[in-house]
Amino acid sequence: MKDFINVLKRFVPPYKKYVALNIAFNILSAILNLFAFALIIPILQILFRVDKTVYTFMDWSWQPLSLDAWRSVADIAMNNFYWYVNDLVATHGGSFTLVALGIGLVVMTFFKVLAMYMAFYTMIPIRTGVVRDVRNQINRKITELSLGFFSEERKGDIIARVSGDVNEIEASIMNSLDMLFKNPILIVIYLAAMFVVSWQLTLFVFILLPVAGYIMGRVGKTLKRKSLLGQSQWGALMSQIEETLGGLRIVKAFNAEKKIRRRFEQMNETFRRTTNRIYRRQQLAHPMSELLGTATIVVILWYGGSLILGNNSPIDASTFIYYLVIFYSIINPAKDLSKATYAIQKGLASVERVDKILKAEPDIKSPDNPRPVALNGTIEYRDVWFRYQQEWVLKGIDLRIEKGKTVALVGQSGSGKSTLVDLLPRFYDVTKGSIAIDGVDIRDASLHDLRELMGNVNQEAILFNDTFFNNIAFGVESATRGEVEEAARVANAHEFIMASEDGYDTNIGDRGGKLSGGQRQRISIARAILKNPPILIFDEATSSLDTESEHSVQEALENLMRNRTTIVIAHRLSTIRNADEICVMYEGKIVERGGHEDLLALDGYYRRLCDMQKF
Repeated sequence: MKDFINVLKRFVPPYKKYVALNIAFNILSAILNLFAFALIIPILQILFRVDKTVYTFMDWSWQPLSLDAWRSVADIAMNNFYWYVNDLVATHGGSFTLVALGIGLVVMTFFKVLAMYMAFYTMIPIRTGVVRDVRNQINRKITELSLGFFSEERKGDIIARVSGDVNEIEASIMNSLDMLFKNPILIVIYLAAMFVVSWQLTLFVFILLPVAGYIMGRVGKTLKRKSLLGQSQWGALMSQIEETLGGLRIVKAFNAEKKIRRRFEQMNETFRRTTNRIYRRQQLAHPMSELLGTATIVVILWYGGSLILGNNSPIDASTFIYYLVIFYSIINPAKDLSKATYAIQKGLASVERVDKILKAEPDIKSPDNPRPVALNGTIEYRDVWFRYQQEWVLKGIDLRIEKGKTVALVGQSGSGKSTLVDLLPRFYDVTKGSIAIDGVDIRDASLHDLRELMGNVNQEAILFNDTFFNNIAFGVESATRGEVEEAARVANAHEFIMASEDGYDTNIGDRGGKLSGGQRQRISIARAILKNPPILIFDEATSSLDTESEHSVQEALENLMRNRTTIVIAHRLSTIRNADEICVMYEGKIVERGGHEDLLALDGYYRRLCDMQKF
C-alpha cells in the first residue's frame, strides 16, 4: 500500500478538487444509505407488531434539563420519529403507514444513488487525466533522454511500456481509485453505525478482519511478482513483432517464416502461462472474501441470536435485522476493496516498468550557466577518446576543421566515422578529451544552441508520417511555402513532389513508405537545406540515390556546401574528391589525412579503398 500511496502523491495532486468532491459525495451516499436502512425497523415492527412501547413527543427546544433527563439530539429525533410512526398507524392504519414509509425509502434511495452517481462523475476526470499525464510524461522523457539510453533498451519494450503498461495502469490502478476512495468511507461509516447499534456484535467483526487481511496480503505480494514478470514478457513479445515488421523483406527472402512463427509462438505461449497464473490468483479475491464474509455472518447470527434469546437482550429482533443489513452492506465494499488490492498489485508492476523511463536521468544535459556558441573560426577535436560499454571506439582523435572547409571521413564499417560525427552535436559525450567550437567546449554550451548550428542528413532518411511540406519544414517553425519549395528545388525534389496527388500537402506514409529510397533521401536533404545551418553533417547522404539522382543532388549539395563548414561521411569515394581534407579512419584512429591526390600518392590505406571500389 505504501507504493500505491506514493503513486497517488505523484499523479493525483493536480486533481485535488475532484478528489475532495468525490470523498464528500461518497460520505453523503453512505449516510443516506444508513437512513434508508433505518426505515426497515419501523416497517418490520408494523408488520410483526413487536414494538409495544408507548412514545410521547419530546420538545425540541433547548431547555435546561437535569443530568438524568438529558437526551442527545439523536435520541430526541429517534423518539419523535417513532412517535410520529405510531401516530400514523393509530390515525390512518398500518397499510397507509407502510406506503408512507415505502415512499420515504424510495426518496432516500433516490438521493443516495444521486450522491453515488456524483461520486462516479467526479472520479472520471481523475482517471482520464492521470493516464493522459503519464503518457505525456513518458513522451516528454523519451525526447529528453540521450541516445545512449535507447541503445541499451529494446524498441519494442519501450513501445510496450507506453502502450501496454500505461493501459494496465489505467485498468488496474485508475479503475480501482473509485473503489479505494469509496469503500473505506463506506466501511468506516457502516462500522461506526454498527458500534452504535451493538458494540458487542461489532467486536466479533474485528476478530476476523486481521485474519482476512493477512490472507489477502500474502496472495497480493505474490501477484505483484508474477505481474512484473508478465509485463517484461509482454515487452519482449512487442519487440519480436517490431523486429518482424522491420525485417519482413529479409524474412521472406530467406524463407524464414516458419522460424519467425515458431520463435513468436514459443514466446507467446510463455506469456500465456504467466498470464494464466496471474489471473488465477486474481480470481481468488472474490471466493476468499465470499467465504470470509459468510463465516463472519454465521458468527454474528449465532452471537446475536444468543443475545436476543437472553433475558436482558440489549437489542430487539428488528434492530438485529437492521444490524445484519448494515453488516451485509459492508461485505460488497470489502469484496471490492480486496479486488482493488489485487488490481493495484498488478498495476504497480506496470508502474515500476514505466518508472524505468520516467525516473531515468539523461546523460547529456545543458549546463546551468551555458556559454554562447557560434562558429566563426574552427571546430577542434582535442585528443578525443570514446568508449562504448568496455570497448574503445575512438582512440586519441585530433582534428581541426576550419570554418567554410569540407572534411570527409572515410574508412571501413566500424572504424568510428559515425561516432566521431555524433559527438559534435552531443548525441554522446566524449569519454576523454574535448571538442571545442571557437575555443568553447561544447559541454559548456546549451544543447539547443549547439544543435541549432547543425543540419543532418543521415544514411537512412528519417521521415515522419506527414506531408511533404511538414517533413521539409520540420524544426523550422516559420517556414513559408516559397522557402520550402526552393529547398526542394535545390535538392532536386520539387518535380516528383508536384507530380504527387496533392503536391506539397501529400502524406508520404509511415517513415516515407510511399516514396522510393532516392526520393526519401532528397526530402531529407531538402530539410537540411531549409534549416540553412552553418555546419552541415552528411552521413553517407547520397548512398541511397541512383546514379542519375546522385549526380543532380551532388551538384546541389556542392553548391550548398560552398563557404559552409561541412563534415561528410562517405563510402562512395567519388563523392568526396573535392573535399578540402580527407581523413582515413581505421579501428578508431585517423591513420591518413590530406587531399585526394595526396592520399593516392601515399599509396596507403586510402589507395587500397579506391582500388577496391574501382574493382
